[in-house]
Amino acid sequence: MSATMSGSGSAPCRFAHYFIICGIDNETGLEPDALAALYQWLEADRQGRDPAAVAAGENFDQSPLKRTFKSKVLAHYPKNIECNPFDQDAVNMLCMPKGLSFRTQRDSRAPQFHSFLITREDGSRTYGFVHTFYEEVTSPQICSAMQTLHQMHQAEHNASAHNCPSAPSSSSSSSSSSMDSLASSLDEVESPSSAQGGRRNCGCSGEGYDSLRDTLYVSKAMCLITPMPFMHACKRFLSQLHRAVTSNQPPPLPLESYIYNILYEVPLPPPGRSLKFHGVYEPILCQRPGVGELPLADFPLGEAFRLLGVENLVQLFTCVLLEMQILLYSQDYQRLMVVAEGITTLLFPFQWQHVYVPILPASLLHFLDAPVPYLMGLQSKEGTDRSKLELPQEANLCFVDIDNHYIELPEDFPQFPNKPEFIQELTEVLLSFGLSPDGGNTSPVPSIIKQTSTLETELKSASLSELVDDKRNGNLGGEALDVLELLQGNPTLERLQALAKRTGVKVARLEALAAGQKAVGEEGVGGRSPEEEQELRNAKLNVQLREVFAARFATMFADYESFVIQNSPDLESWLTNREQMHNFDKASFLSDQPEPYLPFLSHFIETQMFATFIDNKIISQWEEKEPLLRVFDGRIEKARLYNVRAPSLRSSIYQKCTFLKESAQAIEQRLRKIDHTAIHPHLLNMKIGQGKYQQGFFPKLQADVLASGPTSNKWSNRTCSTQRKVDRHRQPNEHLVLDNDLKEKYMQEARNLGKNLRQPKLSDLSPAVIAQTNWKFVEGLLKECKMKTKRMLVEKMGREAVEMGHGEANITGLEENTLIASLCDLLERIWSHGLQVKQGKSALWSHLLHYQAREEKNELQSESSVSNSQDKRKPESSVGLPALRVSLIQDMRHIQNMGEIKTDVGRARAWIRLSLEKKLLSQHLKQLLSNQTLTKKLYKRYAFLRCEEEKEQFLFHLLSLNTVDYFCFTSVFTTIMIPYRAVIIPIKKLSNAMTTSNPWLCVSGELGDSGILQITKNVLEMTFDCQNIGRLTTVQLGHDNSGLLAKWLVDCVMVRNEITGHTYKFPCGRWLGKGVDDGSLERVLIGELVVPFNDEDGGRTPPLQRSPSQIRRISITSLTGRGNKPTTVQIQESIGEAVNNIIKHFHKPEKERGSLTVLLCGEGGLVWALEQFFHHGFRTARLFQKNVFVWDFFERAVALMVNADHIEDIQETPEPLSLTCESFCRYVNAINNMPRNIGKDGKFQLLVCLGARDRLLPQWLPLLAECPVITRMYEENALLRDKLTVSSVVAVLQTVNDFPITLETSLTKCFEL
Repeated sequence: MSATMSGSGSAPCRFAHYFIICGIDNETGLEPDALAALYQWLEADRQGRDPAAVAAGENFDQSPLKRTFKSKVLAHYPKNIECNPFDQDAVNMLCMPKGLSFRTQRDSRAPQFHSFLITREDGSRTYGFVHTFYEEVTSPQICSAMQTLHQMHQAEHNASAHNCPSAPSSSSSSSSSSMDSLASSLDEVESPSSAQGGRRNCGCSGEGYDSLRDTLYVSKAMCLITPMPFMHACKRFLSQLHRAVTSNQPPPLPLESYIYNILYEVPLPPPGRSLKFHGVYEPILCQRPGVGELPLADFPLGEAFRLLGVENLVQLFTCVLLEMQILLYSQDYQRLMVVAEGITTLLFPFQWQHVYVPILPASLLHFLDAPVPYLMGLQSKEGTDRSKLELPQEANLCFVDIDNHYIELPEDFPQFPNKPEFIQELTEVLLSFGLSPDGGNTSPVPSIIKQTSTLETELKSASLSELVDDKRNGNLGGEALDVLELLQGNPTLERLQALAKRTGVKVARLEALAAGQKAVGEEGVGGRSPEEEQELRNAKLNVQLREVFAARFATMFADYESFVIQNSPDLESWLTNREQMHNFDKASFLSDQPEPYLPFLSHFIETQMFATFIDNKIISQWEEKEPLLRVFDGRIEKARLYNVRAPSLRSSIYQKCTFLKESAQAIEQRLRKIDHTAIHPHLLNMKIGQGKYQQGFFPKLQADVLASGPTSNKWSNRTCSTQRKVDRHRQPNEHLVLDNDLKEKYMQEARNLGKNLRQPKLSDLSPAVIAQTNWKFVEGLLKECKMKTKRMLVEKMGREAVEMGHGEANITGLEENTLIASLCDLLERIWSHGLQVKQGKSALWSHLLHYQAREEKNELQSESSVSNSQDKRKPESSVGLPALRVSLIQDMRHIQNMGEIKTDVGRARAWIRLSLEKKLLSQHLKQLLSNQTLTKKLYKRYAFLRCEEEKEQFLFHLLSLNTVDYFCFTSVFTTIMIPYRAVIIPIKKLSNAMTTSNPWLCVSGELGDSGILQITKNVLEMTFDCQNIGRLTTVQLGHDNSGLLAKWLVDCVMVRNEITGHTYKFPCGRWLGKGVDDGSLERVLIGELVVPFNDEDGGRTPPLQRSPSQIRRISITSLTGRGNKPTTVQIQESIGEAVNNIIKHFHKPEKERGSLTVLLCGEGGLVWALEQFFHHGFRTARLFQKNVFVWDFFERAVALMVNADHIEDIQETPEPLSLTCESFCRYVNAINNMPRNIGKDGKFQLLVCLGARDRLLPQWLPLLAECPVITRMYEENALLRDKLTVSSVVAVLQTVNDFPITLETSLTKCFEL
């Protein structure tokens, strides 16, 4: 117990926590790997066999040299540390992920280095650095066991020699599981000789193992566990230990001295300082960044860029930022670690919040089935073809083949802002260090390796002499240096020295000291070893590359603090209400960003890493700032000082990083001038005779001397006393916040919102734990579905509330698109969970195709019965459009017919969007899952889709989305061809339904128009295909006035999108024909969306509560004799409301404004309101039994204005008024001269729209009010004759002048001034 406590007392301050040896246990001998047995259990469960019945015997098909045998932790020192408990299973698994590896003298036995990390459940990390080498097997029992296994293997193959040419049946199965192909990638990489033997004759013959002829070697691993990632230092220390083991000469001191030294006497360097400690032969340097610098990252980023190239690495970086599933793939464990650690290092100031396993052991293979974001590394087998590697889910997967410099990206992938300029800046940094930005297959052999052999003897002798000279075995700054400084600073002694030189007397001791000091000085400047120079170069490259990435975030989020919502009085209330609160004003933030950044930023601000970053910012009000946040905020402050809040902070112009030189100099300064030197390794109080040196064999270490460290030393006392001061400072404030345990509970819950699973625990992998893991997945998916649908509803309903005049808008189209893309991703992950059969990249589309095949087969078998998948939607009107069939299969066919979509993932997402727009998503998915036979065939027992209760809740959450309207299909697939159906509904009165003329139609929408379509006489219904024209706005309807019955009374036109089912009604209620109504042969009709209501589906949206659509009769006749004439107040209010709606339209984001035509010409629009105004007090007298229209008043006013006498009057008026007269006359005459015959009301509508567009309405209105014609055509009490009313209306209309009004082509066609 005392040893444990001694080991743990100063553990947080120590450079290394544990030293570990893993290898073969000679006492237990060869044991099959338990992890391999677990994998067999998983496979049996997948295939539906009884897992308990899986044979536990040996696999004799495989050569024993390639089988997996169990490794063990042979020793670890110290026994345990309180702050970092030793997890033996996890460490053993990660030190030797493939278990023990056997070789013979024919095989390559080069030592290998790799690193790993263990992420604990609280998110903290410890790092492991492993040096694996091969040691000769001396145990006769193990050699004999290997010989026996080989003989059994040979006998097995000889017995089944006739089966040799054929391939195993399981590998040829078409429905192989996604895990099958992964199994091969976990096999040990074949050695050259055995690989050749294996290829010959299907692996049935080849060189095996003969105990009389061959020497057997087995892998052994040395490992250091450290709290910080000092990779280079640990690698050099372990390689020196191995060199000492294999050297011809024993090391200067027993190995225990060096291990004890690094475990107990080497401290962590303080922030901003460098440290030198001693290995067996050479000194080792490491440095730690200062408080204001980027955090420590010792993995070589240059190597990551070399492996992938700049372009691929930036794409991978973007995928990680957007929290996609990332799978790294390489033969080399260290490459997996370098890329994983490199890419997470570049995330500063953000941190990866999800599953992070850079080296995925065989036992965790089922984690690739996890329906959560992850970053994992999978070891590949030499020569494995990517096409044969089937993964459980690929819809949102970024697959990175490191060895082949290849990356597969998910679809719908937004690019990183300013990507070309960003890549260019990174390229410049790489080129300045002599690295190619494109990466390469192999790097040239560093000069370090070539020079190692010649340097070795020199460095060894230098190190030994240093140990001999330093009698104290202590820190630098010994007596000799003090003496030299004293002598050199004394003028008397300097004169004596000069006198002695002249007389020939030598002061030997002083000269030796001076020469030694000079040599040390020269070595400090230019006498560094090539390895040290390379490390310095790597460190400078690392920090410069990281600074470029950090500068991008500092630019993009320069003003993020302005959008953080801090509305809690204390930490406790914030933590308890975290789930219900909005912490960041996303809509305002996005509206403040440059347009090119939006596709990326709208996705990124929805991620867990961004949410955690904002949480940390809010918590910093009450607690000390999180270190990454503190550094980042410091960077932003510095940038603001340089820019003095210049507008360039929000500009999309690329700004290069300005910290490159400064950051590189800081590192170079630390490594050139060492701040601290640790105690030298020294002889320990060891038992004589133990640990005898034997070349090539790692000795058995003396456990008693390594079990505990010294009771005290200067650095541990100093650091621990500082820690006690910090603790004392914090204690008085603890009662002001809340209980620490409760706070930690709240913090974990708050930070795990949106996370489905914490880090997997590597040490406990029983079937029960795996089942529990899958249950967590199911619970997490359901929780995520609830949160996503709730977010979509709240945001969408919030927007609709705004349109009705409540609250403020908090969603943009970009955000809506992001949320829907996020829902598509969630559905793919749900459909990928527990998948039994993998076909194609999209699990959802694969399921739909299976369903489609079965349904179509059933349809062929029974043509008579209409399947349940099809019900009839009620027609929107008693007369008009035929019923539209509601069918899951039909919607699939629509998607399959879209040639623009090339992939299964794209088809699945298009189908989801279409179903969501049609409000059928929940219904379709319920129907899909109702075929339980199919679901059982496709999914394992634990899959989400086979958990009945959770599945029902999931469908219910999706059903709630039917309460809002989405146009997520129509607005995204803008280039596809869509079939439309149009029906013209006449008013059936006598023969008015018939016409002998040739009618035509032109449908316009937000994205374009259909062009003029001729309609067959008296058919009144047509279908046509045209490119998606978006939400429909207007219909132009007309005829050529030919034949005897050239008059047509039309009630309305109905147009339906045959894919989405959206139906638009275009009310008319007017005649088309010469000599009737206003003489129009063409009308522009304004559309409104008809909301269907299906009684059978309770989840459908009820019709919007709107006033009934009135058939507008704008002629005077239609307005007379009615008791519901609008009052003067109502008319003025309607004008104000119409103008207000136009102003609101322009205050929305551009992509969300909808149709301006509806606001101008639709019911309640500006044209309608001004018609009410001009009709008030209009005289009802008829001239020759003809209706009088407002346009008649305009024409008479123009006639009066152009009258010669009146022109003289105008010339006397002020110049602005004469210009107004001129403009009004020009516009009216131009409209009258149009070849289109749009009737008098159509002309009035066009004049109002043009006046609004050209900002002339407020000028024309006073002109008309002063026109003498008004006395003959308007009553005394008419609003147009009331100067105050005219002035107020003019003031209201002038507010529209501030906005750029654009008119649809359907309104202005053929108009020329």
